[in-house]
Formats: sequence, C-alpha cells, structure tokens
Amino acid sequence: MTIVEAPPGITGGVDTHLDTHVAAALDPLGRLVGTESFDADAAGYKALLVWLEDFGEVTKVGVEGTGSYGVGLTRFLRRKGIEVVEVNRPNRQSRRNQGKSDSLDAVEAARAAISGRASGVGKTKDGPVEAIRVLVVAKRSARQARVKAIVQMRHLGFTAPDQLHSRLKGLSVTALVAEGAKLRATKSADTVTAATKASLSSLAHRIQALDTEIAELDEKIESLLLATAPDLMARFGVGPDTAASLLVAAGDNPERLHSEAAWAHLCGVSPVPADSGKNAGHLRRHTGCDRQANSALWRIAMVRIAHDPETTQYFERRVKEGRTKRDVIRILQRYIAREVYRYLPRG
Repeated sequence: MTIVEAPPGITGGVDTHLDTHVAAALDPLGRLVGTESFDADAAGYKALLVWLEDFGEVTKVGVEGTGSYGVGLTRFLRRKGIEVVEVNRPNRQSRRNQGKSDSLDAVEAARAAISGRASGVGKTKDGPVEAIRVLVVAKRSARQARVKAIVQMRHLGFTAPDQLHSRLKGLSVTALVAEGAKLRATKSADTVTAATKASLSSLAHRIQALDTEIAELDEKIESLLLATAPDLMARFGVGPDTAASLLVAAGDNPERLHSEAAWAHLCGVSPVPADSGKNAGHLRRHTGCDRQANSALWRIAMVRIAHDPETTQYFERRVKEGRTKRDVIRILQRYIAREVYRYLPRG
C-alpha cells in the first residue's frame, strides 16, 4: 500500500471588505484550524500574516477581490514572498445550501486555493499600468460629464425663448459651446431668458474646463504608454485609448497569462464550447470577458478594415466566401489579440 504524505504548510483564505478582512486557515489536509477578523489597513495586514504563521509555514493565500478591497493585502503578501491566488465569489447555489457569512466565505476561499480550483494570479497593481488605469478612470469620468453637459445644452437650446433658440439652432458642438460661453444673463430683461442664458453659460464653461482637463490627462496617459509599451503603440490601428484598455486588461504582470490563448479568452475573442443535446460542436462567445479589451480589439479591427489595404482585401474575400461580416470581424479580433500578446510589456 502506498501512503501519500500531505503537503506541508498552512493555506489561508481571506474574505475582503472595506473596513475589515476575515481570514481562515486550513491545515495541509484541508481541515479548518481557525478563523479571525482583522482591520483592512497596514497594521491589520501584518497581524493577519502573523496569525496565519502561528499555525505553521504559510504556503499560499486565496484572496477574494484582489483587484478591489483586497488589493492592499495582496500587495503586502506578495512583498513578503507569499503566493496569492485570486478567488472568485462562491457560487449562488453553494451559498443557498450553506448560508452566507464572512467566515464561510473565507473558508471557501482557502479551500479553493488548496484544491487548485482557484489558480489564477491577480494583477499586482503596483507599476506603470496601474498609473495608466487610474488616469483612464478620471478621463472616462470627464468624458461622461462632458457628453452630459453637451446634451443638456442641446435641450436647453430647444426649449429656449424664440430669439435665443434661433441664435443657437443648427450650431455644431464647438460653435454651441463657444456661443454659450459668450452669453450674459444680465443683458436680458425677461426672467426665463436670463435664467436660460445663465444655465447655458455655466454648462459651456464647464465643457471648456473639461476639455482642458481631458487634454492634460491625455498627455499624461500617452507619455506613460510610450514609456511602458512603445512597440504596442507602434502597431497599425492602435491608439492611446485602445492601448490603455489592452494594457489595463493585462495588468502590470502580464506573465500571469500563461499563453496567448488565455489572453484571447480574457479579451472575449476565444469561442467557448456549448455542446448540449443536438447542438454538437456548437460554440458561443465568451461573455465573461474584459469588455474594454474586447472593445479595443474591435476598434483596431475596424480601423484596419477601413485603412489597411491587406486587411480590407482579406475582409472582402472572406465575405465573398460566405462568411458574415460579424464573423470576419471576430476572426480579425482573434488575430489581433495574438499579435498584441507579443507586445505586452514584461518585466
């Protein structure tokens, strides 16, 4: 009879929250040896690790939410040389059967890590790509605010008193903003006209300020992109926005993506088997992907179809062969994902 020894060490699991983290420790056989709650700050991270090490050598820790509430703990554990495994939330069926508590979630995270059911490596979020991401967050917010202000200016122009309505009718966005910035409420005796002018002027100055803010953010983002991934930026059809989306999807440690196929799966351009009954060999799109990266690949494909002669010829030939335009675009996205993978920066 062969006796297989259990691997040494303690496996931890952490259910992360804004203010506190709940940790669980399992022995090498997967038996629960303890659970404890810690503050979600530097002192709490240190206390959590000391608590785990009291049970023995810590081999790995499964952390739920490595990209959100658990990012600080993840950075701390990695600096200490401990393997961190990214753990997804427990499925709903399991929660219905077992109940919901922070301790149960921590135990489930530890069991997912020790069994190998969770094996993904989270993003480190400690390099230039993370700097790009936080700038992109601000830029997207500014863009959304700008679009909202423009829509509001348009609607105010539609419902403005006749004289003001005629003055603003048919103007482009640039002209509308410039005209709105010139309006002065004090020059109107009518209360509604004065109020409308004041509102349009406020929105116009807001849009101008947002334009300046977006331009400054663009400059910072592009300088980081050129320093981090110049080869990616040099690819045909790859601009600052698409490059930023692709880099953010990969993270500061793209080596966590073990293959080009894994990268394609993350970007949602790798078909997923959907065999069931009579639908043998059926494939479907991967919907649980990084939507921003998928959109970036789509935009690159559309630019190449429109402006790259070789891609245009390929597109037209495959359509003539009976492929739908959507299918050909998906094929191009898959090809572009393979190309992009070679140019992801690696430390």
